[in-house]
Amino acid sequence: MISLKGIHKRRTFATRIRFEFDMNIVIAGDSEVALHLARLLSVEKHDITLISPNAEMIKVVEASTDLMTVLGDSTSMPTLKNAYVKRADLLISAHLDGRINLLTAILAKRLGARKCIAKVNDLEYLSEDCRTHYKSLGVDYLVSPEQIAAREISNLLQNTAATEIFDFSDKQLSIMLIRLEEGAPVLGKSLEEITGEYEKLDFRAVAIHRKSHTHIPKGHDVFQKDDLAYVITKPGGIDQLFHLGGKKPFEIKNVMIVGGGAVGSMSALSLEKRFKVKLIEMNHQRSVELSDMLGNTLVINGDARDISLLENESIGAMDAFVAVTDNSETNILTCLLARRFGVKKTIALVENLDFIDISQTIGIDTLINKKLATASYIIRFTMTADVISSKCLAGTEAEVFEFLAKPGSPITKKPIYRSKFPEKAIIGGYIRNNQGFIATGDTQIKANDKVVVFALPQAFQAADKMFRA
Repeated sequence: MISLKGIHKRRTFATRIRFEFDMNIVIAGDSEVALHLARLLSVEKHDITLISPNAEMIKVVEASTDLMTVLGDSTSMPTLKNAYVKRADLLISAHLDGRINLLTAILAKRLGARKCIAKVNDLEYLSEDCRTHYKSLGVDYLVSPEQIAAREISNLLQNTAATEIFDFSDKQLSIMLIRLEEGAPVLGKSLEEITGEYEKLDFRAVAIHRKSHTHIPKGHDVFQKDDLAYVITKPGGIDQLFHLGGKKPFEIKNVMIVGGGAVGSMSALSLEKRFKVKLIEMNHQRSVELSDMLGNTLVINGDARDISLLENESIGAMDAFVAVTDNSETNILTCLLARRFGVKKTIALVENLDFIDISQTIGIDTLINKKLATASYIIRFTMTADVISSKCLAGTEAEVFEFLAKPGSPITKKPIYRSKFPEKAIIGGYIRNNQGFIATGDTQIKANDKVVVFALPQAFQAADKMFRA
């Protein structure tokens, strides 16, 4: 390791000359979002530099990756220059303090960074006026983890049988996560057997998460109890998918939200237009503020861990329970209490990544993690091909990408089975002329098709190259 003033380098200069990188990326931050992005992108063929004022975070990154690191303040011009921001194709600022992120992005753009993304926390920054103003100053994109989480919650309550859901091109295709419980017709059957038994399937399994491991299934793979199956489906295949997965959709009328922070308030604002919503907030002053902010939500000042309070507020009559406090343990505990009272749909905000895999096995329907959701939004900007949308899947580092197939790109020249598509990725479906199709090995992708790809981190860039001209 070469040490300079304020900078630590994990690669020698000669090594940097020898490699050909796809993008020069600078990540600035002291948050877990920054750390997660650094780790996630460390397996990619990018030239990545991490700037952080946190010496311990720098040590963790240096011990586990080959990234370049800079110890310092990202709002300092000398620090940014040491990190060669002038060469950056992309700067991502993900400090805990959103104001530092805005200033970092503005300075980086002035120094020559081509594209700048700033993570923000306050809702005031998300107005169209603010976005336009900061864009004029050099901040290309503002990303709010709280807003992303709230949107995921709203989307999940639209389709009650799925544990996780992400739509593409106005729902022409959807990725759904289904937990296979006792009695599901597909249990004990391989993909080949299911395909042979049913003449026409408008969906396809693209991944199976089992015992903390995610893999892309082959024809001989057999579904087991408690598998988490990621499935891509057309609108017409949803009913059959739920039947084979042993799931029954149900109507949601009453929703209880625990936690009146940014995620809880944004979720309530969205959900109160469609459902009867109760929101429990422990802080009295915040409860008063929420009462003024939310026109059709009943705000209750109290502790959701108090079983008598839950009973008094008719927890048993709730169709969905959403726990989004700042404490992961509280969110997990209250969701388990809700399940005990018979609530059918539970959603927990779990910020500790170590808790995610455990939570998925103890009966909580869906987990939301702001770090993963934010990284998912940002990761698309690290691709050279056109990425229309992307989604990080909770409990796994896998991503789902919606690529636009460029004219002349490798994927348009041969059928999928002959295209040498990376082993750790799979094409689930494609959208052509505003109509969704499930992909097979014989499928020939055409120019301007929108293609949905499930990929593990090792295959991100290899999949990306398949869609470049």
